[in-house]
Amino acid sequence: MKIVLLGYMGSGKSTIGKILAANLQLNFLDLDTYIEAAENKPIKAIFEAHGEIYFRKKEAACLREILQLEDNFVLSIGGGTPCYANNMQAIVEQTENSFYLKNSITELVKRLSSERSERPLVQNITDDEMPEFIGKHLFERSYFYSQASHKVIGDEKSPEEVMLEIKELLR
Repeated sequence: MKIVLLGYMGSGKSTIGKILAANLQLNFLDLDTYIEAAENKPIKAIFEAHGEIYFRKKEAACLREILQLEDNFVLSIGGGTPCYANNMQAIVEQTENSFYLKNSITELVKRLSSERSERPLVQNITDDEMPEFIGKHLFERSYFYSQASHKVIGDEKSPEEVMLEIKELLR
């Protein structure tokens, strides 16, 4: 079984992915961690040394490697991953179990405001700018996110509740 979790940063992909993988007794994989292991350096250092284009090519190659070589896993991917290099098409072709973890702008603002220091993309965004920043990204990415085989709403739900919803939808 191949399960792919996608959505905006702060949507709970890693947290829910770990809980789901443990519950189903599957391996949990995080695409960024996989890339860091392949490159032997943190994502931030990859961006600094080689730039975004290099990173996106590496991300696409690692995603395809996981989808083709691994069999039983829960995979959490970066918020931007579906939007580049026909990655969403590869996901759709390789599994019927892709899940868009959808959250409202209000919920994402709440989550990301408290995690700002760990999120380089939003660390310099003010509280007043955050809703517009997230809304713009969600608008740009919605075409890709909406191609997931399932959508699960995360607002006002615990990670365990979202995990149980995902389990009910598995094919």
